[in-house]
Amino acid sequence: MAITPETRRLSDDARAALLRISDEHIPQLAEAWVNAWDEIGPELADSILLLAADAKDGRVSCAQVQRSRRLTAALALIQERIGELADSVGVILEPNLSTAATTGHAAQTAMIGSQLPAVSARLVTDKLTAAPIDAMVARTLEQIHKGTRPLADEVVRIMKTELVRGIAVGDNPKTTARRIVRRAEGRFNGGLTRAAMIARNEVLDMHRAGAKLSDEANADVMAGWRWSASQTARTCPSCLANHGSLHPITEPGPLDHHQGRCARVPVTKSWKELGFDVADSKDTFPDAQEWSGNLTLDTQKTIMGKDRLDLLNSGKIRWADLTTRSKNEGWRDSMTITPVKVLQQRAG
Repeated sequence: MAITPETRRLSDDARAALLRISDEHIPQLAEAWVNAWDEIGPELADSILLLAADAKDGRVSCAQVQRSRRLTAALALIQERIGELADSVGVILEPNLSTAATTGHAAQTAMIGSQLPAVSARLVTDKLTAAPIDAMVARTLEQIHKGTRPLADEVVRIMKTELVRGIAVGDNPKTTARRIVRRAEGRFNGGLTRAAMIARNEVLDMHRAGAKLSDEANADVMAGWRWSASQTARTCPSCLANHGSLHPITEPGPLDHHQGRCARVPVTKSWKELGFDVADSKDTFPDAQEWSGNLTLDTQKTIMGKDRLDLLNSGKIRWADLTTRSKNEGWRDSMTITPVKVLQQRAG
């Protein structure tokens, strides 16, 4: 049940491939959002310019904003277009979901084989039928629809809230209108940010689901899977705390945070357990705590934050305290960073 250098290489290759897959849809989503704004931006600008031109005493009141038929129509158009954009996310993403699942399955199968004696290749099952992938894609598309559909109401509500606060016109209504539209565009593009996050999350989880199918297909040689986090200064304390933990093959995961890119690395049974009278290879799976201990103090603070690091180094909390399982409405559970206040309470 040793993670070999070849296993680690395959895991690194799979992570790099996943990063490419998880971002392939972003340009297409961005183009759709830009095209939509090109249509609705001028209409919103005209409606705000009319309001600004009618301002009294240099200000447009909340009541004027709310009564403007032109602005109401512009916001309705925005809501309609965002609804269409939300519906398009699944269409854009569907091919990537299948690719992510099959890639995850293939990578996991290769990693399983890398831990077994050469004569045992026959023990590894690499067959993958379309049925489970199709079922996973269907469930994920439904999840994407549930996550993106509220975007239209959410974005329009935020934009309207900003507008009804009243508009200070100043000396030039055109300047005011441009400023308001730029701010509104930022709110509009917040929908793109949210849609991209949802899409990326689902692609990442499809890759893990494909890997889980491989683990289950090879259950007779499997001991479980290990949580593998990247060891970089950008990796969060929660992921580092979970790094190396062993889980049963039936457990989904890694259940990391939004847009987290931790990996599921298979762990096979020992060669002796599989009937081979051969010593296992040396386990080369890296230790996160040892890695962290070799970093400079400044880098440790960058990762942990000063207060969290002080608590950890003082022995008042353990590495396991750095991560907390969180409930997420409309999404799966995830392991997230334990807030410093909670850690301080635990430390007494």
